[in-house]
Amino acid sequence: MLPPPAVALPDISIRQLEYLVAVADAPTWKVAADRVGVSPSALSQGLAELERRVGVHLFETQGRRRALRATCGPVLDHARLVVTATTDLVDWARRLEAAAAGRVRLGMIDVAAVTHFPEVLRAFRNERPEVDLTLSVAPSRALLADLGRGALDLVVCVEPPTPIAGVDALPLFSEPLVVYGPPGVEIGPPSTWGPWVLFPADSHTRQAVATSLAARGAPLDIAAESHQPDVLREMVLLGLGWTVLPRSQGEFGPVGLMIGEQVLERRLVLARRRDAIADPAVDELARRLSERPN
Repeated sequence: MLPPPAVALPDISIRQLEYLVAVADAPTWKVAADRVGVSPSALSQGLAELERRVGVHLFETQGRRRALRATCGPVLDHARLVVTATTDLVDWARRLEAAAAGRVRLGMIDVAAVTHFPEVLRAFRNERPEVDLTLSVAPSRALLADLGRGALDLVVCVEPPTPIAGVDALPLFSEPLVVYGPPGVEIGPPSTWGPWVLFPADSHTRQAVATSLAARGAPLDIAAESHQPDVLREMVLLGLGWTVLPRSQGEFGPVGLMIGEQVLERRLVLARRRDAIADPAVDELARRLSERPN
C-alpha cells in the first residue's frame, strides 16, 4: 500500500507571523505597525496574505476595529513560538559573529534581587566581566510574560499557580509569609485582622494570600495596594492597614511592625524557556542561582 500523499504546507513567512504577534499584543494597529517598522497599510496587507495562505479568517470586526478571533488561538501560539525561536537564533548568530562572550537577560522579583541573590549576581559579574548581564526587576506575572516572548533568558519569581506551556520552572526554595500589623496594635484572632494593604489582585502572591486569609476567617477589606514590599511596609507603619510579607521584607528597619502568625509559604522558582537555544553564560548563571544555599 502506498503511503498517503504528503500535505502541502502553506508558504508562511516569519514576517507575517511577527505581524500577527504585534497586532495581538499592541493596543492599536498603528502601534503594532510602529513596533515592527512598517506602515499600517503594509501591516494589513501582510496579515491579509497570512489569512489567505493559512486558509482561515483570523480577524473579525468589533465596532471600528479588527480583532483576532478567539478561535484562532492556535495560530497565535504558533506565531509566538516561531518568532521567539527565530529571535533567539538571530541573537545567537550575531553574538557568534561578533565573537561576543555571551549575554544574560535576567529577570527577578524584588526580594530575589535585593535579599536572596545579590551575592550570586555580584560574584558572577566580578568573575565573568565579559558577559553582558542585564537585570529587570518586576512582578512575577510580568517577568514570565517577558520570558515567554523571548525578552528574558532567566527569571526568578514566585511559582505560578499553574504550569506555563513551554516554560520549565526549577524550584529554588520556599519562604514564609507572615501577617504584620501597625506598631502597637494587638494581634488578635483572624476575625479582627485588617484592613489590608497588599500586593495587587493580579499577583501570584496576592492570590495565595487571599486564599489563606479566607480559610482562617479573616475579612479581606483592602485599603491599598502596591507591588513594592517596602511601600506596603511603610503604609503599615503609617497605620493604614495590615499586610502579609516574607519575613525577609517584613522584619527590617529601625521601627518594627507587630508580628502575627505565619499564614503560608510561597515557593520561588528559576524559570527558563524549554525551547531556547543553549547559551553557556545563561547556563552558568542558572547553575549558580540554583546552587545558592537556602
